Amino acid sequence: MAHPEILSWDDRLRSAGLRATAPRRAVLRLLASWARPATHAEVARALEPDAWDRATVYRNLCDLAEAGILTRSDMGDHVWRFELARAEEHGHESPSAHPHFVCTTCGEVSCLPDLALPVERVPVAVRTGKVEVRVHGVCDSCAA
Repeated sequence: MAHPEILSWDDRLRSAGLRATAPRRAVLRLLASWARPATHAEVARALEPDAWDRATVYRNLCDLAEAGILTRSDMGDHVWRFELARAEEHGHESPSAHPHFVCTTCGEVSCLPDLALPVERVPVAVRTGKVEVRVHGVCDSCAA
């Protein structure tokens, strides 16, 4: 019998119109276990023991992002980072981004809790969820 987590990933993949392949499941399991966005290089390195080549990993990251299961962000360093899309109240994938902290010393990226920013006039990009909020500063490790 299949593990319940596999069935869940399979359902999400199929509902997005993607086949539930072993590399896609491996990428999803890995990103679900990390609490931060990951680069293609980090994901490929972590999946090396499973023998998935870098091109397969990259293709699947892009396919999953295009399907809305992952979000893809550039934190200002011209490197794409991928993470699971956050679910909205009704269980659908949310295309809207959440804020991230970027260390200006080591480049480490971490997720911040959702923030509500009161604004009087909201640009169209904010209303449609096409905004990325990044806070830059020195992380605790580098500040020590």
